Amino acid sequence: MSVNPILTTKAIEDSYKSYLLTTLKFADNTLQTQFKAKLDQKGKLVKGPILEATPSFVKGCSILDLIDEGVLSNYFRTILTDEILKRPLHAHQEKAIRKVVQDKRNIIVATGTGSGKTETFIIPILNALFREHEQGTLEKGGVRALLLYPMNALANDQLNRLRDYLKNAPFITFGRYTGETKQKHNEAFENYQKMFKQDPLVNELISREDMWKKPPHILLTNYAMLEYLLLRPRDSIFFDGEFSGYWKFIVMDEVHTYSGAKGIETAMLLRRLKNRIGINDKNPIQCIGTSATLGRGREDFPKVVNFAQELFGEEFQWIEEDSKKQDVIEGERIPLVVNSKPWGKPSPEMYLVWQQLINNNMLSNEKKLLKLKETGIEAGIPAELINEAFCDSGRNIKRFLYKVLSMDERLLQLQEALQRTPCFLKALVEELMGDDKNGGESLAALVDLAVQAQPFENTEPLLPARYHVF
Repeated sequence: MSVNPILTTKAIEDSYKSYLLTTLKFADNTLQTQFKAKLDQKGKLVKGPILEATPSFVKGCSILDLIDEGVLSNYFRTILTDEILKRPLHAHQEKAIRKVVQDKRNIIVATGTGSGKTETFIIPILNALFREHEQGTLEKGGVRALLLYPMNALANDQLNRLRDYLKNAPFITFGRYTGETKQKHNEAFENYQKMFKQDPLVNELISREDMWKKPPHILLTNYAMLEYLLLRPRDSIFFDGEFSGYWKFIVMDEVHTYSGAKGIETAMLLRRLKNRIGINDKNPIQCIGTSATLGRGREDFPKVVNFAQELFGEEFQWIEEDSKKQDVIEGERIPLVVNSKPWGKPSPEMYLVWQQLINNNMLSNEKKLLKLKETGIEAGIPAELINEAFCDSGRNIKRFLYKVLSMDERLLQLQEALQRTPCFLKALVEELMGDDKNGGESLAALVDLAVQAQPFENTEPLLPARYHVF
């Protein structure tokens, strides 16, 4: 069932207003009236709906290709399924892996939400551990990679990803050490079973005493706990003695959160850490930061590398003319526009009619297509285009929509607008629908139809998009 962004936004706004007017109610009627008037002012309480395009990222080579090329260890074949091995990486994932593994660079991965940032550091870390295993030096134990998170919830989420990767690699150990980590193994085991409804992996260290015996190869924690680890004698096992001297990576997720005073404190903490574990020119460490919201694009990358240098205390570069010295990784989206030669545009009401037809569960697909064809011609779509789309669709409504709407001038204008930046729906209505009284509803229907339109099963829709309300 389609979501109406206009009605949904109004429902959210009404709900918040009702909550605020009852929870923060003034005894003085005059103040209460003024309070309500402020809440009712347009744009004061709610911003939106805002429409954002979310096209897929440009694809690169696969993990299998990198294995065959010799970039990655052959051990990846043993821990990943054939489907994952052969699936193309995003181009920015491939670029990040090559920079860390081949070029030994420090990097900042500044790509959007859902862009697969985790793989940009997990794959290089696992590769380094696999290489050690091949050389027979991994069994000694000791931290190789520190994954630092601003919140425990993010560390917990990362644990789930690590379990998926390491269930078939028992020689690589990992563990989370935060304020929630129990000291005794038995207590930690019971707590683990209650939380996850399963037993931990054999290579997952779940208690502090487990990690004191033999620190994990991959250690997850937060910056506050790292401060304690550096101070407490009991935790010196991570930094000194027989298990020290193997550190290779420091990874900081949500790196944009380390700004201001918190950033200064964390930068000093990392310098203390590196001094403690003996990081120097002969014993270097690689640093990786990730963020979905760092900088405003390529023009800010010189500032991003300066920020990274100050935070990590390591060299990061951005030289525009030299791709080898560009340590900020950005995502590249597939272009939205698929057809630059539109036939024109139908009457706005047609989008609403089509949306209602498609959502009508009383009609068969065959009848829906016939109705779509009939009403489309009535709305001004060339009969030749409609008939061609009908014949080529194979009785598939999504394919029919793709064929017709990809040549709709109004949709092309919408794609071009969203290619540049997310837009307020109201502004798009004024630009695309003019003074049509039902312009908002019609545009929302067009977006809904374009989101459903696909040339083939499991392919990118004509307009991958989502709404935001602030």
